[in-house]
Amino acid sequence: MYLVNGHNVFIVVFVTFLCSLVTTPIVRRIAVHIKALDYPNARRLNKVAMPTIGGLAIFFSFMLGYMLYARSSIQMLSILMGSFILVLMGIIDDISPIKAKYQLVAQIIAAGIITFYGNITLDYISFLGLNLTFLAPWNYIITIIIIVAIVNAINLSDGLDGLCSGVSAIYFLTIAIIAFIMNTKEGLDTTLALIMLGSILGFLVYNFPPAQIYLGDTGSNLLGFIIAVTALLGYKTATFTSLIIPLVILATPIIDVLFSIIRRISKGQNPFNTPDKQHLHHQLLKMQFSTRSSLLIIYAIDILFAGISIFYALGNTYYAIFIYIGLMIIFLFIVLKTDILFKRSKDKKNEKNT
Repeated sequence: MYLVNGHNVFIVVFVTFLCSLVTTPIVRRIAVHIKALDYPNARRLNKVAMPTIGGLAIFFSFMLGYMLYARSSIQMLSILMGSFILVLMGIIDDISPIKAKYQLVAQIIAAGIITFYGNITLDYISFLGLNLTFLAPWNYIITIIIIVAIVNAINLSDGLDGLCSGVSAIYFLTIAIIAFIMNTKEGLDTTLALIMLGSILGFLVYNFPPAQIYLGDTGSNLLGFIIAVTALLGYKTATFTSLIIPLVILATPIIDVLFSIIRRISKGQNPFNTPDKQHLHHQLLKMQFSTRSSLLIIYAIDILFAGISIFYALGNTYYAIFIYIGLMIIFLFIVLKTDILFKRSKDKKNEKNT
């Protein structure tokens, strides 16, 4: 019997899945009514206005999961407070876009609640015999930076139907698997992973191509926030033997965002507020893959990285690192054959001819 906090794992996932499945169509109607619509732009691929604030359905399911299956604690309360701030900011932004600096302030406040009130901090890093200890105030500063960075990485990667939600679901599933392998299934990180897994899968039914609703900033900020928190909690409760594990699971969105930052800086653009169509999923679409095929390819890559992280957690550290390096080299080789960083000479010639 697979239990977490005395509850059957499959029941936890199923109940939150069902809640999200039922509430998403309701949220969709609300989005249309209040004009929370995502109009076509340089970043999006949709041709018509799409209902957004879909993350609200995930948040409702997350709250139900908390009430039914999570243990009350200061840490959990801080997570709820931080989540509420980001969801509220996301709803406002999805209805009427607000400046990036104000979003950043809200993210820092949410991260600050986690670190100062919830006392969830990164105090040390241990990797391949290297041990770094962070004393106050650096542990607070580093923790806030990590949370804000992950929130924005997930937010910036949300550009294709089912991409952000699917990658997040893979992340939380991997967390749960590792927790059971490491026998740390009673930790808060495991409970959060299972609750979020069910909540996301219910939403993904409507978000998988062709999508009927988008996450919006309401959802992408929430997912990024909970991902960051579970990574920090997992490291503190020994679910993760190294901070590299969550980073490996998130390799695809992290690499994509790093490339987008480099690409935009090289063009003299704002790296965080200049939408374009050069992300990994855009490159796959340029190769004539369909939206669904492009999504499944990214899922497959992400699952491979997730598998490496599970291999690492099993104790095969060096083998996992060698496999990871090999996979990363192959992945980067393929990616650099595209114009994800710089336009290739053929593309430049074509542009001149047209």
